[in-house]
Amino acid sequence: MLDAIAHLGRAVLNFIREAGGLFLLLGRILRFSPRVFKDRDLFFEQAINIGYNSIPIVIMVGAFTGAVSAWQTNYQIEGYVPLRYLGLATFKAVVIELGPVLTALILAGRVGASIAAELGTMRVTEQIDALESLAINSVRYLAVPRFFAALFMMPALVTLADFTAIAGAWLVALLLLDIPTATFFSEIPKFFRVFDIIAGLIKAFVFGGIISLVGCHIGFRTEGGAEGVGRSTIRSFVLSAVLILIADYLLATIFF
Repeated sequence: MLDAIAHLGRAVLNFIREAGGLFLLLGRILRFSPRVFKDRDLFFEQAINIGYNSIPIVIMVGAFTGAVSAWQTNYQIEGYVPLRYLGLATFKAVVIELGPVLTALILAGRVGASIAAELGTMRVTEQIDALESLAINSVRYLAVPRFFAALFMMPALVTLADFTAIAGAWLVALLLLDIPTATFFSEIPKFFRVFDIIAGLIKAFVFGGIISLVGCHIGFRTEGGAEGVGRSTIRSFVLSAVLILIADYLLATIFF
């Protein structure tokens, strides 16, 4: 019993320590934020890597998210709710919750872990120390472009995922459930709220910041050679996923 309490205490202290490190790094990044305009080549390079290179996996995730949402929603409401509400239910679920959260979790593995591995490798091979010896601030040169690229590309990727998910849901409804196109989309204009779209994009904005911030934070603190880089990659994904889910709950309670 005492060992379990001690283990829980260490876990809580480690989480608080990680949170403190994240906020300190965020403060340093924001202090160098005006440099984004001067270092725009670095920003666009990271934007292409984070945004453009993630398009295939985002489309695939969005399509199957919409498809399974339509199928499961039809199973749950069949016989209880008119099927004309299937499109509305899928639209709301995708735009408000599934699109931002699932896209963020996927990109936490693809982008966040990649950032942690890249910066972690630079740390253990002393490349970051070399930058500092040349009077190049590592946060400005490495973290700032990645942070703002993820911050601005994430809403675009979530928007793409939302459109793809709705298209996937429509195809399932049309081809497998025999629901006409007019019926599937009939209720969406009646219950459409711009705030639903805005809330989903704000979530995406926050999730993008979490993914890049955690990846940079853990990458900078990597130690222990190649084995340490592997551990940092795993820690980055796990911590990002946990913080994304916590932030999703907090934002949901605020918005809705």
